[in-house]
Amino acid sequence: MTNAAGAHMRAELISQPDTWTRAAAMRAEQALLPASGARIAVVGCGTSWFMAQSYAALRESAGHGETDAFTASEFPFGRDYDAIVALTRSGTTTEVLELTERVKGRTPVVAVLGDESSPLVDLADAVIALPFADETSVVQTRFATTALALFRASLGESLDGAVADAQAVLDGEDDAELRDAEQYSFLGMGWTFGLAHEAALKMRESSQSWTESYSSMEYRHGPIAIAAPGRITWQFGAAPEGLQAQVEATGARFVQHPIDPLADLVRLHRVALDRAVAKGLDPDQPRNLTRSVILAG
Repeated sequence: MTNAAGAHMRAELISQPDTWTRAAAMRAEQALLPASGARIAVVGCGTSWFMAQSYAALRESAGHGETDAFTASEFPFGRDYDAIVALTRSGTTTEVLELTERVKGRTPVVAVLGDESSPLVDLADAVIALPFADETSVVQTRFATTALALFRASLGESLDGAVADAQAVLDGEDDAELRDAEQYSFLGMGWTFGLAHEAALKMRESSQSWTESYSSMEYRHGPIAIAAPGRITWQFGAAPEGLQAQVEATGARFVQHPIDPLADLVRLHRVALDRAVAKGLDPDQPRNLTRSVILAG
């Protein structure tokens, strides 16, 4: 099994209900995150940036303070924040390390990472380590969702429903129509907008598929033109009124599952893995990608 294509990704995505439960119970570590009322920025690269978007939307909408999300390379250094939360699986991503060095002594940085031996540990002002969620596969699944589970728990949310929904997804049957579609458009609103971006990235990385992602309301302002028979429009969470009918009128399949959106991302992980394997690809070692982007000096 360990030599099969995507074996690491499969084991890691299956473990997500357990890692979410563990992260939700990390009360001492959650207390290291910026306090309610603080004005903060959340930064990351790639998948971590999309999880940062979700956390930012959740924190601000719950009334805990102004919260912005940036890819680390686009952080606005002229803007003042009470703290920065840096999310990175490896702790070695060049842009995150450079940002942390640049703000050191001026803005506290809380690092949320998977590798406790990474150089970011010594640079950050506080560290929340999730080594049990770290991964061997290049394609991220459980680290990203476990970090978001930690963030959600820190905001007072119960993860019990999400965990149960995720386990039901993993215990359920495959959907061949989802796996074999020609094209995918992923949609979200509020905190699920970041999940839509992450879903599109996951399918591109793992299976080299044609994917797009949009705000649900913006999808009707042009992107719906791509909808057609054999294609998927996948909504994470609640959809705007009338959107399903508009998509189905094109002949495309509208997908919306009545479960916690984070658990629906687990469903996407499963579809992405199955699609990659069916195409003869190995998502543990995807084309042109490495576990961490480290730029030459």
